[in-house]
Amino acid sequence: MSEQGVVYVELVDEAIDVARLMPMVADPDVGSIGWFHGVTRRTTGTQVTRSLSYEAHRSMACRELSELAATAVKRFNLTRVVVVHRLGEVPIGEASVVLGCSSPHRRDTFDALPWIMDELKRLVPIWKQEHFADGSEQWIHPAPN
Repeated sequence: MSEQGVVYVELVDEAIDVARLMPMVADPDVGSIGWFHGVTRRTTGTQVTRSLSYEAHRSMACRELSELAATAVKRFNLTRVVVVHRLGEVPIGEASVVLGCSSPHRRDTFDALPWIMDELKRLVPIWKQEHFADGSEQWIHPAPN
């Protein structure tokens, strides 16, 4: 955790241990704790997905994730924020990214999670490649806003 224990970001090369993260957003003075798990789905349109893989510029990605989380704290009046992104291959049903946050009121938590995810995809140097069951592969880039 940084920013006096408010923000925690991490890039991992294995399955994300959500149980380890849960206490990081706990606080006896909050009324809301929310989580988002971005998982690999089996189908994208008509394509059957075998897995996803992610690459990142690690130091830059960690710096950008920290700045993003700190901005979310201020923008949404959050008490704590956790952002963990997995790199390497992510099989069907496993999490590529886990976001958690807490705040005094539910609306701030509800509003923060999609904003953090959208900004992460837009700003953080993490790249996704989709591997399909037919053997083809495709780099996925978010659409510009």
